[in-house]
Amino acid sequence: MPDASATLLFIGDVVGGLGRRTLLNLLPALREEYTPDAVVVNGENAAGGLGITPKIADEFFAAGIDAITLGNHTYRQKSIYGYLDDEPRILRPVNFLKSQPGHGTCLVPLGSTGLTLGVVNTSGNLFIQAGRPMYAETDAAVGDLIRKGADHVLVDVHAEATSEKVGLGWHLDGRVSAVVGTHTHVPTNDFRVLPGGTAYITDVGMTGPRGGVIGVKKEQAIQSMSTHMPVRFETSEDDPWLMGALIRCEQPLSAASIEPVLRPYGGT
Repeated sequence: MPDASATLLFIGDVVGGLGRRTLLNLLPALREEYTPDAVVVNGENAAGGLGITPKIADEFFAAGIDAITLGNHTYRQKSIYGYLDDEPRILRPVNFLKSQPGHGTCLVPLGSTGLTLGVVNTSGNLFIQAGRPMYAETDAAVGDLIRKGADHVLVDVHAEATSEKVGLGWHLDGRVSAVVGTHTHVPTNDFRVLPGGTAYITDVGMTGPRGGVIGVKKEQAIQSMSTHMPVRFETSEDDPWLMGALIRCEQPLSAASIEPVLRPYGGT
């Protein structure tokens, strides 16, 4: 097979202003350490924990991020609607309704390698409102990117149910370079390369305050869960971390290794 060596860095759900500061401050050191050919970031919680704005997306792209994926909070900020249609490098789940703003795939160059990376953003159907079936729409998206000449394909599966994520990993094994899970904000320990050559992890975790409850101030989350009464949630400021995964590839549409990337951020 032809050589298709590339290194991919995927960074999990950026939560609020603290998550953005964590990402932007730690990214230069990660670039120096790992020399990734592409950096993909899930930004669906970047604006105060709910959605993303054009200003934040532009800030991420200015920092050299190659593609942004989203999820169930895609449309929380109305200012992003037109941006989703106009900017090819920001994705909402491919299995949302066709009538909804945005698109679910993109092709980006892999640094100076001469290779291209196809990125697919997809959403689970269990416990999350996605308008179309995840498996069929993801299959079609992957096939389209391969026909367009993608040397590697990375799939961000934004889902609540681990069963859907694990199943999609096995379903796509041997056809894509990596399937990485987002949404639940807690890193899992099942990172591996599946038998067909697809790197897989059920959830890469979040980039933001580990000292909260999946990003929310712990006192507010506990009050909500213990009283069953409405509580206004705010983003925590405690114990920020960057969480993600590093995927190294050697052959087309295949991974040689995957490892977690977990870094505390001491700044404020």
